[in-house]
Amino acid sequence: MAMSMPSEELQLLIAGYVLGDLSPEEAAEFERLLRQDPAIIQEVAQMQNALETSYAPPEVTLPIHLRSAILEKAQVVGAEMGAQPASGPRRILWWRNGLEVAAAVLIVALVINNYRLSQALQTSQAETQRYAALTYVLDATKSDSQAAATVVVNPNTLEATITVQNLPPLPPGKVYALWTVLTPNAPFTTDQKQAILTETFQVDERGNLAQTSSVSKVYRSKELVTKIAVTVEDGNAPQKHTGAPIMITGL
Repeated sequence: MAMSMPSEELQLLIAGYVLGDLSPEEAAEFERLLRQDPAIIQEVAQMQNALETSYAPPEVTLPIHLRSAILEKAQVVGAEMGAQPASGPRRILWWRNGLEVAAAVLIVALVINNYRLSQALQTSQAETQRYAALTYVLDATKSDSQAAATVVVNPNTLEATITVQNLPPLPPGKVYALWTVLTPNAPFTTDQKQAILTETFQVDERGNLAQTSSVSKVYRSKELVTKIAVTVEDGNAPQKHTGAPIMITGL
């Protein structure tokens, strides 16, 4: 009987069976034990339920037509099993019926799991497409400057298109830094000025720039963004944020 095997070894065999990780020899031994002690199937079911619960996606209510199809399939399998002739050793018949039950359960589980995965994928795709584009216009802080910039953010892809006009080219060792300034206590890592270094850039000889850059997830919570600003920083350490804004939103 299976109970003669140490409990730890039996649990390891059950776990390997559930995970599909048994060697051919272990699988043969497990099948022998299962034929000797049908109660083992209850432990298999408990372990499968525990595994499925650990990795299960959010519950999704199946449509009526899908539930009906699953029930119909289960009834067909059950009817076929009920029609099995009574000839042959009873132990062999039980084993074959057990395999058919397992196959039916597996079919139902796969159908439900595939449906849930499909629903989760559709939900994820809808989530990533729900944000409208954000446009920020930056003006020069000095009245005699003609500099201007526009930052258009796509929160779905977390990419921004940055366009700059009429900024003077910088001397070697200096860079322009684009900052995202957040509200106090926003749940994002910022510097001492409540800002995130979004991008550093240089302009061409005409003072212009057009490029695409990645941005922080904070743009999916636009209420946390208070300002967008540009400063001049040391090219070797722009994150120190020592420069004053030369362009900023909201002027």
